[in-house]
Amino acid sequence: MQMKKTGTSLDLQLLKGNMFLFLAALAWGTTFVVQRTAMDHMGPFLYSGLRFLLGAAFLLPIALYRGSRTSAWQRERSDKWLPVWGSCLTGVLICIGINLQQIGLVYTTAGNAGFITGLYVVFVPFLGVFFGYRIYLGVWIGAPLAAIGLYLLSVTSGLTLNQGDVWVLASAFVWAVQVLTLGLLAPKIDSVLLAFGQSFVCGALSLILAIFLDDINMAAVRAGWLEIAYGGIISVGIGFTLQVVGQKYSQPSHAAIILQLEAVIAALAGWIFLNEIMSNRAVSGAALMLLGMLIAQLLPPWKTLKPSLLPLPK
Repeated sequence: MQMKKTGTSLDLQLLKGNMFLFLAALAWGTTFVVQRTAMDHMGPFLYSGLRFLLGAAFLLPIALYRGSRTSAWQRERSDKWLPVWGSCLTGVLICIGINLQQIGLVYTTAGNAGFITGLYVVFVPFLGVFFGYRIYLGVWIGAPLAAIGLYLLSVTSGLTLNQGDVWVLASAFVWAVQVLTLGLLAPKIDSVLLAFGQSFVCGALSLILAIFLDDINMAAVRAGWLEIAYGGIISVGIGFTLQVVGQKYSQPSHAAIILQLEAVIAALAGWIFLNEIMSNRAVSGAALMLLGMLIAQLLPPWKTLKPSLLPLPK
């Protein structure tokens, strides 16, 4: 006889899911620090290429196991090439987004990059109009708050916009497009297979760009091995896996709040490890941005939003 799940077991599952999501946010938030320090050793494209290929290698055993199971391919029988071209499409978008972000980190702080990257959760509903989604009240309230916060965080008293923040802001737009694209593909492709495929495509394209745009030498790679390992294994490999597992058990509203802590963790990590100190103006801006992002995520009725439109790994 099958036993009915008790309230206690459901609470434990929810707690487990929230813990996995917090660890994912911790992985992604602290990765901004190593992304910043990696620029002391190598160019942005080389770093992105190496860490995403390492992340793909980390996911390869899981992807092979999932791919060997018939159930993993049942959703793809109508188009056996869907995992291939789907991974290529999202991989190209990730390549553009991550490298714009990485270039920005040459000129801005890890804390700024964390908060500005998080703006993609505000951009998603606006761009989602072209994908058939409606814009809800939370977005109309949250977007102006986030915009004011961005102004306080990035624009100086002389009305000069930080160059690095502009690159990261451009990456946030690309992340929003990637989230929406993934929302269309995720229901049709196994999540681990898609994660592996897009990581491999992003890494391969970034390395090709590095050949033409970066100065490649093994001494730089050896000097930045820790940043490569952390960014590849912890952020790309483990971080994404934790997110997938966590969202199986956690409620969407919980996931939105917990994963948005990535920006706060990035700022704290930048302060602890890089001695990056925010001015009172910047702290006020960051707080407004975080508030705007949370309102944009939480105020809409969640039943109208796809789970795949939740924050994705960086």
